[in-house]
Amino acid sequence: MATATLLLPERVRLPGELANEAVARALARADRSAGAKGEREQLQRHFAVAQGSWPVAALTRQLDARDADGATWLRADPAFMAPDQQGARMLAHGESLGVDALDVAALLPDLRPTFADAGFVLDAPTPSRWYLRLSPEARLPEFDTPDQVLGDDLFDHLPQAEAGRRWRALLTESQILLHQHPHNRDRVAQGKPPINSLWFWGGGRLPESVASSHAQVRSRDSLLRALAVAAGVDVDSDRQVDALVDLRHLRSLRQFSDEVVQPLLDAMRRGELDRLVLDFQDGEALSLSAAQRWRFWRRPWTGLEG
Repeated sequence: MATATLLLPERVRLPGELANEAVARALARADRSAGAKGEREQLQRHFAVAQGSWPVAALTRQLDARDADGATWLRADPAFMAPDQQGARMLAHGESLGVDALDVAALLPDLRPTFADAGFVLDAPTPSRWYLRLSPEARLPEFDTPDQVLGDDLFDHLPQAEAGRRWRALLTESQILLHQHPHNRDRVAQGKPPINSLWFWGGGRLPESVASSHAQVRSRDSLLRALAVAAGVDVDSDRQVDALVDLRHLRSLRQFSDEVVQPLLDAMRRGELDRLVLDFQDGEALSLSAAQRWRFWRRPWTGLEG
């Protein structure tokens, strides 16, 4: 028998009333548990990374280029910053910018000397994910993830103190170069946002090991796929095995109940699925099994808050 585990967004992103009575009853009868809130914390419930590190850049670099071993890596992703009365805010980054090979060919050759002078190599094996290769002994300050920065005051997320001074200077130099670059005028003329900044994040070395209890991962997310590959877990296969399914993009309660949970409850009823686990990014987790049908005294849920 197999277990299906669904990675889901925070429950507040799926508001409304549960109209599907079968799903409402099943959720009420489920076992509940609580964990830590956040994207990283959610993924860490399913992947154990050696030394407790979280080197996103090295993991995704290995996925993209298979050459991450023997260096320290830092993501230097393309970003769009917009000025406001307080300073500047990140409005888009990476894939949401629609970066393609033409953008890489136009911008990276002019950016590389800035980082080469600091002893770093800048490249982009995938248009939306840019990398800096550093020496294995490099020490890095803490960098916030793009999702933490998105829409917020940029100054609040810059690395501070002496450890961050070099990176603040490199960020400023790259912003000046990109702001003046003629290729960005072409992007704006085409109705695209300019690539007028980089964002450094996810630094570290490739971990010695990554482990997971899942036998399969289904996701388009680069980090989740990178973790699966590092753990030796199948990605996007159709085998009937314990699977971790990424549904963090969901924003409709009706889609969640009618198109996701209901078919899996039907599979459980037919004996094709042993257990269903719902892991929400706010830390709430529900475990559903056929044996819970005897908990008929519990009142059906009206929404995901119970």
